[in-house]
Amino acid sequence: MNKKLVITGMGLTTPIGNSVEEYWKNLTDSVCGIAPIESIDTENIPVKFAGEARDFEAKEHMSRKLINETDRFMQMAFAAAGQAIQASGGVTDPYRTGIILGTALNGIGTITETQSKYDASEKKKVGPRFLAKCIGNIGASQIAIENDIHGPSMTLNTACASGGDAITLCGMHLESGMADVMIAVGAEAPVTAILIQSLVSAMALSTRNDAPAQACRPFDIDRDGFVIGEGAGALVIEIEEHAKARGAHIYAELAGYGNNTDAYHTVTPRPDGDGEITCMKQALEIAGLSPDKIGYVNAHGTATPKGDITENLSIREVFGADSSVLIGSTKAATGHMMGAGGITEVITCIKAIETGILPPTLNLENKDPECDMNYVSKLQKIDGLKYAMSNAFGFGGQNSSIIVGKY
Repeated sequence: MNKKLVITGMGLTTPIGNSVEEYWKNLTDSVCGIAPIESIDTENIPVKFAGEARDFEAKEHMSRKLINETDRFMQMAFAAAGQAIQASGGVTDPYRTGIILGTALNGIGTITETQSKYDASEKKKVGPRFLAKCIGNIGASQIAIENDIHGPSMTLNTACASGGDAITLCGMHLESGMADVMIAVGAEAPVTAILIQSLVSAMALSTRNDAPAQACRPFDIDRDGFVIGEGAGALVIEIEEHAKARGAHIYAELAGYGNNTDAYHTVTPRPDGDGEITCMKQALEIAGLSPDKIGYVNAHGTATPKGDITENLSIREVFGADSSVLIGSTKAATGHMMGAGGITEVITCIKAIETGILPPTLNLENKDPECDMNYVSKLQKIDGLKYAMSNAFGFGGQNSSIIVGKY
């Protein structure tokens, strides 16, 4: 990178906590946020559990009027961004501050609920707020309105890589000189019957209705699919000189980022891992680091049979079969938060560097022989962790790798 980029604010809402502190405590205490679904009727759907942000209350973060005008993914994005902006000391120059929001599914909850009510109604009317509640960019718009942000604003959709790619796009804006401060946000509220039914048909979800907390099993021989999760994450990223000039607290360095596509299949990763390998190498090259400098990889690790094996192969190719790099997945605690996970998992990496603690990969009891790298199955302390990588890989062959470092 030509300019050193730093992270000066963090915020999130997840199934295991609605602040960075609460999330980190529960993550390191092996708390699992996956449980029977409460937000929708599950009588007619085959999978009845998910990672829901059960303790999230939109009214604690916004007015009732705004609640009525926003989808749940926007509400969580709004809350996470508010936390990050507050932690960074607030917006100092509105026209030199921008926002990038990543989401895979936009307002899918609003769309499905509205369609259901429309079909059941005799009058066949739809309220005037429908469009603004379901299109993705309104999430960023509401954050900008609340915080008087006038700089670059974009919303991207790269499936489960959306959060990581939001960070990358923020870095590119800062490198180009278009802004001094960028806010990266990832958010998702995917718990809907129609999505669950589709993913079950695709044989992508775990079906352990009798044991939700043990359902998501990254890299375990008995894994049977991923678990849907919801949440949001946000980071304030800025040029180091700007952060120092205003006396901001710096949590970490944004050292490198990578993005590419497999060009192979819409839902299946390339078996040879070429896209993931190239993406991780690109992030390392931009960071100016050799693989041995990375001490921890927060893997995409969704617990799908093919996905975990491909990611293991890719990490082995990049870091070497004899590498001491430690690998973990936090999705067994939160579920797969899709567009949000690419940011909440980078926050996990920042906290790991800050504390020297690596959170456990829950339910990793019998490692798949084809997942032969060093996985963190129990909470582990590590000395001298300076750099960590977070991977986020999505449908369509979307690949994202982010590297953060100790400042």
